Amino acid sequence: MVKRPNAIARFYLETRGELRKVSWPTRQEAWHMTRIVLVVLVIMAIYLSSLDAIGAWLVSLALGA
Repeated sequence: MVKRPNAIARFYLETRGELRKVSWPTRQEAWHMTRIVLVVLVIMAIYLSSLDAIGAWLVSLALGA
């Protein structure tokens, strides 16, 4: 039980060391990637909404409603 705090402290220090090695994006790079994600999100939303509308239309045709 005595070694538990040492393990937690070591984990914290190792995690902190690894985070310092990370190559973080610049503000401009982060904003560029955010815009790409938003554009893809909108395109996928339109695509999936279209598929849903077509599917609903086909079901209504099949059921004769």
